[in-house]
Amino acid sequence: MERKPYEKEHYYSEKPKSKIQLALLRTYLRGQFFEFLTCASVFSKKRIDIGTRLLVESMILPKEGDFLDLGCGYGPVGIAAAKMSPRIHVVMTDVNERAVWLAKKNLKRNRIKNAKAHQGFMYEPVEGRRFKTILSNPPVSAGMEIVTSIIQGAPSHLTEDGLFQLVVRSRKGGKRLFSELEKTFDNVEVLARRSGYRVLYSKNLKTK
Repeated sequence: MERKPYEKEHYYSEKPKSKIQLALLRTYLRGQFFEFLTCASVFSKKRIDIGTRLLVESMILPKEGDFLDLGCGYGPVGIAAAKMSPRIHVVMTDVNERAVWLAKKNLKRNRIKNAKAHQGFMYEPVEGRRFKTILSNPPVSAGMEIVTSIIQGAPSHLTEDGLFQLVVRSRKGGKRLFSELEKTFDNVEVLARRSGYRVLYSKNLKTK
């Protein structure tokens, strides 16, 4: 998919220019304590948003293998996955270079050794690689074209029988994304629901 420059600065901007003022967020996810540095121009800087929390609390984690957190922000999903399943190798990616800078700091802050963060657009940082699991809290505000491209690109980056897990908001394209998953994978299930959010998952039945 061709990149399109963003006219305004958002959490999905590639090079944020707002002033960096670090804040510290302390929280529990799946019974584990975490600390995350956040700042302006990253997604949900003041708290773990409902969709992210639901994704973390319900995500299916492999016991081992490669795991991709696509659109990692400052890192809560990938860091939580790495801590809860220490034999997996987590790759965290985001187009926002500030988010990746924070994710790297948060990996160190939470003493995570089995994960790395990389900056890049969509699947560019992991081109040619396949993962046992891909998770995403997608940037719906960037446009549905971006989110559908994330879904369409997933099969070629999953191992056979690999899982793609996505959190959606029912009133912000939830039905359309459900249909897109069904069309792309020929299967889709609802893993969890809460407060207008759903975690959807599909299995990669054959590699492409």
